[in-house]
Amino acid sequence: MLRILVLIVGLVLISFIAWWFFGKHAVATETASVTNDVQQVDVDVNGGYSPERIVLKRGIPAVLNFTRRDSSSCLDRVVFPDFGINRELPQGEKQVIKVDTSKTGEFQWACGMDMFHGKLIIK
Repeated sequence: MLRILVLIVGLVLISFIAWWFFGKHAVATETASVTNDVQQVDVDVNGGYSPERIVLKRGIPAVLNFTRRDSSSCLDRVVFPDFGINRELPQGEKQVIKVDTSKTGEFQWACGMDMFHGKLIIK
């Protein structure tokens, strides 16, 4: 009986781990609003990024407002390798990051440890 119980618990744990790493998870997506010829999106940094995916319009200046609420050291920086941006995110402060929207495409961003990610889509 104990063997069956251990087997069931093991299978449940394996299934959970597989779902966690390989399953499709809902991703928060936001399209930037344009005000006074500038696109802006507020990004909440708390155990990850929300929204995790941002859609911008090509050719219109864009500003991303990152506000870090999480105290972990992993999320104390945000890195946009395609734009050469590596900025500190002080906890509880809004950090304004201007993004070049002259090229279309999909661009990744990540925390300083490359554990949490986001995607910038310029159309």
